[in-house]
Amino acid sequence: MTTHPAETVHDALRDELCEDSWWMPAPDGFAACALSGSARTVPEARRFTRATLAGWQLCADVADDVALVVSELVSNALRYGVKDPGVEAAPEAPAPFCNAWLALTRQNSTVLCAVSDAGTGAPVVKPPDALAESGRGLHIVDQLSDDWGWTSPDRTGKTVWATVSTRG
Repeated sequence: MTTHPAETVHDALRDELCEDSWWMPAPDGFAACALSGSARTVPEARRFTRATLAGWQLCADVADDVALVVSELVSNALRYGVKDPGVEAAPEAPAPFCNAWLALTRQNSTVLCAVSDAGTGAPVVKPPDALAESGRGLHIVDQLSDDWGWTSPDRTGKTVWATVSTRG
């Protein structure tokens, strides 16, 4: 993934920057965020999403939906997107900078959320179970987004994405 260059390093980094996260705000419709594996990652991804969408002047209802979609995609990336234990990394592959990436882009009346991780397994939509403690994430993504899917996993990982309309 590429990121839009910031005006200065100080403009690109948040005041409350944590040592295990990095993000670049987007003045022009694109923003990217490196995700750590810490307990703060999902709330930081939500804050990043809300701050980005506020900068794009999108309404609070859209921001709420996109933040929830991002929460589910990031949670799944951190839970299932780790490199499969039986798959060896390519010898030329450098050590990962982060556990996953979150990218947001705005195009006309749509926001695209994309989360990339090193996992080589495709996402699995579990059958609904009202008594289960987990397993609803992709159902939530499906209900809140206009469309969603993923790239074909390969030895470098995959990207799971969702689009959310900014108009009713």
